[in-house]
Amino acid sequence: MNKKFALVVGASGEIGNTICRSLADTGWSLYLHYANNKASVSTLINELEKLYPAQEFMLIQADMRESDSLEKMANSIFSLQSVVFAQGHSLYGGLEDTSLEDIRHLFQVHIEHPMFLLGKLTSKLRKNLYSSIVFVGSIWGETGASYEAAYSAVKGAQHAFVKAYAKEVATQRTTVNAVAPGFIDTKMNLHVEEEARRLILEEIPAGVFGTTQDVADAVDFLTSEKANYITGQIIRVNGGWYI
Repeated sequence: MNKKFALVVGASGEIGNTICRSLADTGWSLYLHYANNKASVSTLINELEKLYPAQEFMLIQADMRESDSLEKMANSIFSLQSVVFAQGHSLYGGLEDTSLEDIRHLFQVHIEHPMFLLGKLTSKLRKNLYSSIVFVGSIWGETGASYEAAYSAVKGAQHAFVKAYAKEVATQRTTVNAVAPGFIDTKMNLHVEEEARRLILEEIPAGVFGTTQDVADAVDFLTSEKANYITGQIIRVNGGWYI
């Protein structure tokens, strides 16, 4: 049986970590990307190798702000059937207090360099009968968030890119989709004070915050053959918070 390989960009993050575990559990061999947190991804690889000895797990380092780093990253990847973009960081604060450098870094990490990287990887995806690209977007890319204007802008750009690129590569049987999480209980949301968390929870019809596993389950589906006819979609994982 031929192995199927997926690249998870941002494997060191909480959502990326869970995505790696879910994909490995459904038979994927993985390229696990990190920028700085090598220890976290190395620990994850050791765990996955013990659980799934028949699969392959490879470590890839690249700074998503550096185009030269991405060139090396693309050249180190051979067989590839899926790419998952789970990297990135939020930026909380008023726009008048946001520097141009902060804005540039957001766009580089979330949209500019992922687009550049895909340009280098699409020919490898094309070799498969079916392949997939999945972005972890955000609810704020659809509805916007005050004090997260720059972050909302880059996530909205991700969603727009998904819809456009899905049309561009549809004939090569590559699907392009995004998962748009709502409030996921991760370290990224630790800045939200307890009273604000309570008010947000009251707005979520499901009555609970999302988990990293909720996001990973959606990614797992979109990378599977069951989703071969689904493309250009933004799949909301938000408990009904925004419909």
